[in-house]
Amino acid sequence: MKVMNTDDELKLKLLQETARMPWLELQRFFAAGTALYIAPTLDLVDIACWLSQDDTRALAPYIEQNMVHAVSDQQAGDWFAQKTILWTLVVKPWVLVQPTSADAGTV
Repeated sequence: MKVMNTDDELKLKLLQETARMPWLELQRFFAAGTALYIAPTLDLVDIACWLSQDDTRALAPYIEQNMVHAVSDQQAGDWFAQKTILWTLVVKPWVLVQPTSADAGTV
């Protein structure tokens, strides 16, 4: 039997909390400034784990490459117009949103 470490337990918990939601239901988080875009090429659960642990060293390269950032006005408008459904995960105070590769939209 494999023993899970704390990181494994956190990742499992976060994985169980992921959900797909329409952007229309997520706009209030954008308006509050708490919606974070996660590029579709990244692992949503890894990013959430690093955020919850305040691991700025792990997050820094992705922020610098603009792969993790506050949802832009352009993205919000495009997702609204296209009625986009996104993967979501809450890491208070943030709501992480990640388009599927097919719905990537603008960065």
